[in-house]
Amino acid sequence: MKILSVKKTTDNRFLNMYDIEFEDRAGNRRMYYLASRAPEIKDLKMKTHQNHPDGVIIYCVYGKDKDRLVLVRQYRVSIDDYIYEFPAGLVDEGETYAQAGARELKEETGLDFQPLEVDEMYHKPFYTTIGMTDESCATVYGYADGEVSRAGLEDSEDLEIVLADRTEVARILREERVSMNCGYLMMHFLHHTDEDPFYFLK
Repeated sequence: MKILSVKKTTDNRFLNMYDIEFEDRAGNRRMYYLASRAPEIKDLKMKTHQNHPDGVIIYCVYGKDKDRLVLVRQYRVSIDDYIYEFPAGLVDEGETYAQAGARELKEETGLDFQPLEVDEMYHKPFYTTIGMTDESCATVYGYADGEVSRAGLEDSEDLEIVLADRTEVARILREERVSMNCGYLMMHFLHHTDEDPFYFLK
């Protein structure tokens, strides 16, 4: 396999399309179409060969008994419907994962974030949908407190903040639309011990 050329075909703020011509194993020329948050060709991960996260996903529990999971039920244009996700957002230049997580959680939910220190293998960036994009996201874990608020939302964001106990998490998994990364981590929450909701990080 060999990359022959890369052409940027859009000029948008948050997401762009790239046409990639490559040679397959049999020597045939083929086209591949990539969506990326990279602003220019030089910034694509195929060019830098570095996996800096585009975004951060916030997995946090809430309440004095640490018995509720912080979720958002958000409208997504791509499916013209609402879907359950974790609070999340883009990582700004110079931010650590924890700083980005705290900022995004505050903006989306009004809650304050106390991040956990975990082994790098648990929060390093993973690729989200590698068949169509080079986007990767890091996950931060911790506790949330404070009062829920929608005051920090932008007009383009249509979401409901959900503090879900185990019964509600089980219902959501059975009945609702859920993003993949959210679904798998909800399964961990569903089966955590009463003493430690982050048992799977040890």
